[in-house]
Amino acid sequence: MAVPKRKMSRSNTRHRRAQWKASTPQLVPVTVDGSTRLVPQRLAKAYARGFLRPGG
Repeated sequence: MAVPKRKMSRSNTRHRRAQWKASTPQLVPVTVDGSTRLVPQRLAKAYARGFLRPGG
């Protein structure tokens, strides 16, 4: 495992951490029980097969 040779300054640490951003999931329409809902694409099959319930 890599180990830093010197202590990283607080400014550099915060500057590095500020670059990370979470991206919003891509939503796709899925029709369940006659109503169309937008759900994350990776969960679309689970909603369509009834493993998950949209909205709760």
